Amino acid sequence: QTHNPRINSGLGVIPRVVAGSRAIYRGKISYAEAAERIETIWRPYHSRLAALMAETEALFGESILIDMHSMPREAIESMAGRGRQRPEIVLGDRFGAAAGAEIVDQIEAAFRDEGLTVVRNTPFAGAYVAQAYGRPSAGRHAVQISKDGWSDWKSDVYVDPDATTAVWGELEELPAEWYRQ
Repeated sequence: QTHNPRINSGLGVIPRVVAGSRAIYRGKISYAEAAERIETIWRPYHSRLAALMAETEALFGESILIDMHSMPREAIESMAGRGRQRPEIVLGDRFGAAAGAEIVDQIEAAFRDEGLTVVRNTPFAGAYVAQAYGRPSAGRHAVQISKDGWSDWKSDVYVDPDATTAVWGELEELPAEWYRQ
């Protein structure tokens, strides 16, 4: 038994639950299936991601990783109850440990320019990818972008491809702005 609260609550490498502690699977997956997923999906994904970060750093002297997530409405509903508008975007930079402030400032400005309500690090400060890949002092920046509305919780579709395309459209001008500075 691990002492990691995320793993104990079902949010480990292979999550068991989604928002509201709703189960993803009807029962436990087997050890063999979990091991296969880690070896055939998780490890190759992170190996390639690390290689892309290194290639980008070699070309440009730094790298910026954008880790996009859908955001369960239940996690942000309570924020609106405190006299604030419910956020549409949560930027997670692990409170500055995963990305330089200038990078996050520009991402935030791009979303605000689109009229979206943006908050930082609450309730999502950045998960494994931001923690593992973000090292701003070494020129490696990782920002988790959680967006309300990417998920259609009334269907079996977890991420709406049109919504992700729209967000990419919102972000596509950022690199040009960074390189002009």
